[in-house]
Amino acid sequence: MVHETIAATNAVVTLDVALPGIVWGWIITMNMWAKSIGTGIIFLGFFLLKKYPEQTGFIRFPIAAISIVFIHIFLFFTVIDLHQMFRFWHIFFYPHLTSAITIGAWMATGFVGLLFGMAYAIYMKKDEALYDKLLGWTVLLAVPVTLYTAGLMAQSTARELWQMPTESAQMILAALLAGTSAMILLGGNKFSDTIKKDLAIILGLAAAAAFILYMAELIFGPMKAEEVAAVLHYIKGGEYTVMFWIGQAMAFIVPMILVCLSLKNQSYYLLKIAAVSALVGLWVSKHVWLVIPQLLPMS
Repeated sequence: MVHETIAATNAVVTLDVALPGIVWGWIITMNMWAKSIGTGIIFLGFFLLKKYPEQTGFIRFPIAAISIVFIHIFLFFTVIDLHQMFRFWHIFFYPHLTSAITIGAWMATGFVGLLFGMAYAIYMKKDEALYDKLLGWTVLLAVPVTLYTAGLMAQSTARELWQMPTESAQMILAALLAGTSAMILLGGNKFSDTIKKDLAIILGLAAAAAFILYMAELIFGPMKAEEVAAVLHYIKGGEYTVMFWIGQAMAFIVPMILVCLSLKNQSYYLLKIAAVSALVGLWVSKHVWLVIPQLLPMS
């Protein structure tokens, strides 16, 4: 609503009022979920190619292709969420480097360029040396691409639940969880028992660490700020309680249990179920954590 117009400058002053309802919804959840897969599979691909170069050469093109697909899903949902989506090019030609989304856009563009370079090197040129060289730079760029969403959330005013240190850790853990799950499903029975064991351990540890962080926020968060206590009400007997615990169980608890059973019984089938559960649960967990702070009125 226009409050007044200053004639000398033609500036329009508007009333500062709270935006009702949820501004960041499932579109942003898709953004974060797809980004976790797109960057995570690069992390895991780099690890396996360095540790088991003779056994994992077949993953070179698939990990580049999977990352390209999911990073473009991430970019698609990023663009359609913009209020002026057809002006997204302003980010590149009129950049504001104090904004996390500007920095993220530049990083994501470089990341995509390297991914296409990797795909070209292995599919067209059959040059593994060039591919591996590009992969190293891609891994370095995958880190800020993964973390930038945490910076964007931390820049949101009056959102005490979204703090940069914790959200950064959660973004990295989400990438490891999603990347490992995607790698388990990609490798099928082609991986040796040793590689399967490594993937199981990474999946289990990432799930355990992420679960501990969520529980720490749930228990100790209300001690930090009254707003956090009010927000967490929605998952402590509120309307998002069931959804929250479904996400926690599927993303973290079930994978941890299945990883232990898989290692004990040497059952790769259980590891596949854990991977699917982790991917589905991660989406649910991210969505609840994104939505609940927005339910609290800001005025």
